[in-house]
Amino acid sequence: MSASAVIAGREFRSFFRLPVGWVVIALYAALTGVVFAAGTLQPGGVATMRDFFALSAWLMLPVTPAISMRLFAEEARSGTLESLATSPVSDAQVVLGKYLGALAFLVAVLVPTLAFVATLWAVADPRPEVGPIVAGYLSLVLLGGLYLAVGTLASALTSNQTLAFLLTFFFLVALLLASGTRLDFVPDWAQRAFYAVSIQRRVAEFAKGIVGLGDTVFFISGAACFLALAWGALESRRWR
Repeated sequence: MSASAVIAGREFRSFFRLPVGWVVIALYAALTGVVFAAGTLQPGGVATMRDFFALSAWLMLPVTPAISMRLFAEEARSGTLESLATSPVSDAQVVLGKYLGALAFLVAVLVPTLAFVATLWAVADPRPEVGPIVAGYLSLVLLGGLYLAVGTLASALTSNQTLAFLLTFFFLVALLLASGTRLDFVPDWAQRAFYAVSIQRRVAEFAKGIVGLGDTVFFISGAACFLALAWGALESRRWR
C-alpha cells in the first residue's frame, strides 16, 4: 500500500502540472454550473439538488475519460512504462496507485461544485436537506470511481491517449443507453440484465437520499472488476 500511495501522490500532482487537469476542472465546473442554474435555481422551486445529481451520469461522461486516458497510455508512448514494469513494484500496486491518484483528482474536480450547495443554502427558504446532498456527493464519487476504472482499463490497452478516451467514452455511452432505455427488440432476460446494471436508476436513488447497500456494492465491485482487467492487461505487457 505504501508503494501505491507514492504512485497515487505522484499521479495526483501531475494533473495540476498539465493543462489537461485545469481544462477538466473548468469543463466540469461549466457543465455543472449550467445544469445548476437552469434546473435548480428556479424562483419558487423546491430547494433540492436532486436533478443535478440525477444528471451526473451524463455530466461525467466527457470528464472521467479525459482524466484516465493518460494513466498508462502516456507511459507507454513515452517509453517509461517499461522502466516502471521492471521496478520493484508489482503491477497491482501500479494499477491501484494510478487509479487512486486519478480518483483523488476527481474529488478535487468536485470540490468547486460545493459552491452550488453554499448558494442554495444561502438563498433557499426552507433550506435543503443535508442527507440527500451528502448521499448525492457519495454517488458522484462512486460513479466517478466506476468510470475511472473503465478508463484505466482502456488506457492500459493502448498507447494512444485519444483512443483510450474514445474507448472509454463510447463504452460508457453504450452502457448508459442500454441500461436506461427500454429495448423491445431484445429478449426479456436481456432487458432484465440491462436493468440490473442500470446506472441512472442507482444514481437517482442516491439523489433521493437513499444509500442502498446493493447500489454501493454495485459501483465498488464494478470498479474492482475493471481494475482487475487493467492489472491483467498490464501483466500481459511483460510477455510481449
